Amino acid sequence: MAEGDNTGRNFEIGKDGLGGIVVGLDGSPASFHAVAWAAGLARRERARLVIVYVESVGGVAYWSPMGVAVASEAAESLVEELKQEVVNHLEGEAIDWDFVHHRGDPAVGLEQVAEQYRADLIVVGRSRRRGGLLGTVPATLVVEAVRPVVVVP
Repeated sequence: MAEGDNTGRNFEIGKDGLGGIVVGLDGSPASFHAVAWAAGLARRERARLVIVYVESVGGVAYWSPMGVAVASEAAESLVEELKQEVVNHLEGEAIDWDFVHHRGDPAVGLEQVAEQYRADLIVVGRSRRRGGLLGTVPATLVVEAVRPVVVVP
């Protein structure tokens, strides 16, 4: 830790190569491109790859107990489908990887998982759904993350 650094970190982001890479996966084509790009980087760098699905819990479905149950069940089903896609894609690759299901705001969740795994980098796919050219999650991370962010088209 550099002198005068008050972040409280006991590790150095971006040391000799990458130790960990967090990549967001939401099922969109851009997020699968991000996973593929991050997997290649993890293989070349011999870094741990952490693939994260963040379940956003702010939607209308979470306004009632019944809605929470239905939304949670749907999310669990999606998580299993995404995990199987990842297994199919990474099968045979020499990569150390984890799949994490996190609940909350996607940008905050990716940063929290990156902190938990002491990742050196966050990778996300570019989204055109809302929030301008990058989309809200990539734009938020580019501005607010404490580690480098790569946005993959």
